[in-house]
Amino acid sequence: MRNIRTLVFLFTSIVMIVGFSACDRIPEVIQPEGPRVTQTPMDTITIGVVLSMTGRFADTYGIATEEGFRLFLDEMRTAELLEQPHTSMAISDGQVIESFKGLRFIIADDKSSVNGAIDAFKRLIQAGVSVIVGPSTSKQTQAVFPIAQENQIVAISPTSSARGLSALGDYLFRVSLTNAVLIPRGIETTHAKLGYQNVATLYDQTDTFSTDAETVVQEALAANGIQVLTTQTIQGGDTDFAAQLSRIQTFAPDAIFVSSLAPEKVKIFRDGYELGITAPFIVGSISDDMLRSAGEAAEGTIAFVGWDPTAQHPKNQTFVANFQAKYGKPPNGYSAHPYATFHILTTAIRLTGAADATAVRDALAHLDDLETILGTFEFDTNGDAVYDPKVLIVSDGKLQRFE
Repeated sequence: MRNIRTLVFLFTSIVMIVGFSACDRIPEVIQPEGPRVTQTPMDTITIGVVLSMTGRFADTYGIATEEGFRLFLDEMRTAELLEQPHTSMAISDGQVIESFKGLRFIIADDKSSVNGAIDAFKRLIQAGVSVIVGPSTSKQTQAVFPIAQENQIVAISPTSSARGLSALGDYLFRVSLTNAVLIPRGIETTHAKLGYQNVATLYDQTDTFSTDAETVVQEALAANGIQVLTTQTIQGGDTDFAAQLSRIQTFAPDAIFVSSLAPEKVKIFRDGYELGITAPFIVGSISDDMLRSAGEAAEGTIAFVGWDPTAQHPKNQTFVANFQAKYGKPPNGYSAHPYATFHILTTAIRLTGAADATAVRDALAHLDDLETILGTFEFDTNGDAVYDPKVLIVSDGKLQRFE
């Protein structure tokens, strides 16, 4: 985020000094109404990138998405594009253009809200994009996917997981595994080893991903003959979960299933730790950032995930090493999935050789056995990701494969 804000300030200042002369080559993206602009050369494809530069999700999804994206750009330039000039220019309303060798990216802030995501999609479509990568959450994705479909723009969400969203249209894709894949497989794997029989659930009743995950959790638990002793609810943005966790504690469950977005998880872990809860938390995602923030409170937590930071195949090892070298910290799932998304997308663009959305859509739909940091990857007929889910556990303060 600091990189983007620096770019915005620097280049906006330059543009003001030269009297906005450079802006003649840039589509106007700040007007929400009017005809769609198509000033890009025919051999260049324009890709919108929607991320949370500001607001509640900036420190979790926003920073991580931008880090994964910029690492991908660095590797593209290093590997094959050094002979091509790279340009970066800030434009109005906090949006930044990056372009090189037939790829042109426009970054837009969704402001960590549904309305912000809608506005970002509309502005990018007006700017002449063929593809939009984003947004992060299922609630945002549910709102903007129909807009992309109506305009026949390819939309790819790197991290949304609620069921049924890609099925809203044939231009819509997602790289994160859905709840329908992650949760039943995760429960099957963990139940076989831990043998939990009586559990509690806690979920965010205001969030699309969380409510969908809770439904799938309940269905999968029932299918495995596991009793739910109590179900407690929270709301996104809450910061105190002691009351709900105290009620759960009275039932002495064998495990506690938590369905919420990232900002709430750390506080849930901490409140549970302070109450002396020893039953493991089982969640849909976790990251090293959460471990650093939660400390001992996260020990023993189990996560059902799509990306495994410990996977030993070469593509993943290279990604982890390059990320660590660039940012001085390990990557997490919120940076890994966007990184994989840009790899998948640019592979499809190269395969089609065309700069229009329909050709990209068809190429994505027909990807088969693509090797990625997530494993061997393809999309199903609904546009949802197909690859192997994983289960991780926090052990000795580190994420390790649950075995």
